[in-house]
Amino acid sequence: MSRFRVSVHIVPRTGILDPQGHAVADALHSLGFAQVRDVRVGRHVVVDADAETPEAAGHAVRAMCERLLANPVIEDFEIASIGRP
Repeated sequence: MSRFRVSVHIVPRTGILDPQGHAVADALHSLGFAQVRDVRVGRHVVVDADAETPEAAGHAVRAMCERLLANPVIEDFEIASIGRP
């Protein structure tokens, strides 16, 4: 068994109201960043997990996201990286 650090990005689904993202986009526009078209504000979750392989760690964390960490009705998630702590 080895320990792996799995990073997950969780963001509101496209089409779901994101008031925080909208506020950030407005603030960026007011600071002169006219090229900004959309901002989605989400969460970054880091899980240290014991597993046989990096793939097994990724599968376990994906199951965690599907069952608890992300709300499948309004959020999408992606495994950003799997590495050693």
